[in-house]
Amino acid sequence: MKKFLLICFFIVSLPVLAESYGVYSPDNYKLSQTADERTLFILDFSNSMSEYLDGESKVDMMLDTMRKLLPSLNPKSFVGLRVYGHKMGFTPFDACRASSLLVPITTSNAFAIEDALSRTSPKGMTPITYSLKQAVKYDFMGFPGKKHIILLTDGGENCDESPCKFVMELVKIRKDVYIDVIAFNIEDEDDLAQLQCTSLVTGGKFYTANTAAELARSLTNSTKASKQVEAKIIPNR
Repeated sequence: MKKFLLICFFIVSLPVLAESYGVYSPDNYKLSQTADERTLFILDFSNSMSEYLDGESKVDMMLDTMRKLLPSLNPKSFVGLRVYGHKMGFTPFDACRASSLLVPITTSNAFAIEDALSRTSPKGMTPITYSLKQAVKYDFMGFPGKKHIILLTDGGENCDESPCKFVMELVKIRKDVYIDVIAFNIEDEDDLAQLQCTSLVTGGKFYTANTAAELARSLTNSTKASKQVEAKIIPNR
């Protein structure tokens, strides 16, 4: 990924610099969970998820964690599933559009999500930005209230787009979407900066996970009622 971003983020009223904008995060937090909130899992099925970590493939770690997590979700909660990287595509353009809403957002969805995950395997690229665009434009269509995205990825964007740039434009016109990002076994500093920006700019949480236990903890924390950080973009002078 092209190196373009250096982020310094502190939860105490310090500026974040990103491209030509600054992001300011005040210390007044508010509960983000509301009765009409909708949650969408966006999970990574790119080829690198086939790699092994501590004797187990990363995709199996993710699937095991989801199988344990899903039954604990409130059946009245509105939850859906989008995946990316699950198709190769005949061209790089096709591979960078390999993102599908496998389970639309509705209630009592745990079994449907688990079933869809069991039939999906890692294959292709990492079109994070395209997936976020599809989710915001289509997956949440017609829903009021807060839109909560839980994005899990083991790498940064590799389709010549920037999730950070996308959300920085998004928050100028939309205040109803926030993104929790789980960076799973990622060491590249540029990728981590991009993903951290993607979460914090929208008022979401950013997690890093390098073990099955850390992955489970991150996913569990993201599905619980959490405190959201209000963020706004301030032009640099």
